[in-house]
Order: sequence, then structure tokens, then C-alpha cells
Amino acid sequence: MHALIVVAHHDPQSLTHSVAAQVGAGLAAAGHTFEIADLAAEGFDPRYTAADHQVHRNHATPPADVLAEQARIERADALVLAFPIYWWSMPALLKGWVDRVFVNGWAIDYGPDTPVAKKLRHLQVHLLALGAADNSAFDRHGYTKAMHTQIDYGIFDYCGAQVLTSELLLDSESGGAQAHLQAARVVGQGMFERETVAG
Repeated sequence: MHALIVVAHHDPQSLTHSVAAQVGAGLAAAGHTFEIADLAAEGFDPRYTAADHQVHRNHATPPADVLAEQARIERADALVLAFPIYWWSMPALLKGWVDRVFVNGWAIDYGPDTPVAKKLRHLQVHLLALGAADNSAFDRHGYTKAMHTQIDYGIFDYCGAQVLTSELLLDSESGGAQAHLQAARVVGQGMFERETVAG
């Protein structure tokens, strides 16, 4: 089995990158393959342009960079997003990637007279979001629920994808880093366990 791990952080030495690497190490240890999509290093342009709008409105052919990202997802059995939490959500780089890649005609299908058809029912998704605050801050202000609502349901469930992991890896700047790296490796090792057992 194969996973695409998408990382949205400008610093290759960041904990976010280390978490992504540990997911990959877990996958490799379990006999699976993976590809890391480092959006910052690769220079992905997150800006939603008039060309992207034509894809949305008229099912125009997506720009080449979007087609390349869609092809990477299509090669994968699972999608992993590893990202820092900025302003209680994903970074603009990753949100722009979602905006441009998960388009009408590919992730969903709908029109003025047709209901939404979810096209990514085959895709497994694993979300690993890193934050400096602690659980109580996220829960007290309702941010935990808000993030699950806008990302797990608002993006992936809307496309039919199955979110199998949705972890907030918090306290990342005050001692939680090692535990987060271990958790990421466990996610990688167990990602395709059900398929292995079923097969």
C-alpha cells in the first residue's frame, strides 16, 4: 500500500517535518511505501486564480500543477496531512492546496441542477495537526470541535473521504514533541492494518 504525506511548513527542521518523517518510518517498517509532498520546498502556489475558478464553474481542465497534485493523490491509498496550527486552522499554504486541488469534477461533482456527488469515497485520510497550546485551551474555547468541523467534515467528508485519524498534537513547544513523534510512527505502522488483516 502507498501513502502520500503532505507537509505544510517552511522549515525542514521543524517538528512538523519530523512528524511526517516518523509517519513514513512507520509505513516503511510495516512494509508500505510513501511519498512526501513538501509544499513549501516544492514551491506550490496556493493562490486561487481565475483559472482555478474556471475549473470550479465550467469544469475546465485544471492547471498543470493541480493535475500533478491530483495524480499524486490518485497513486495513493491514503493521504496524510501534517501541519502546524495557525490561527486555529491549517496554514494558508495547505488551505490553498486544498482549495486548488480538491475541485469540482475531481473531488466532488455538482452543478446548479444536480446534488453533490462525493468522488473520493475510496480515499483514507489521516490528519496530524501540531499546536503549542494545551488541550484545555483548545477545549475551553471550542477550537477542537471547530477544527474537526471545518477540516474533517467540511473538507473531507464533503468529498466522501474517510478520516481515520484526526489528532491534535498539542503542547508541542513544552515537552510534548517526543510523544508526538512516537504517535506519528504508530499512525504510519498501523495505517493499512485493516487491509493487511482483510487481505
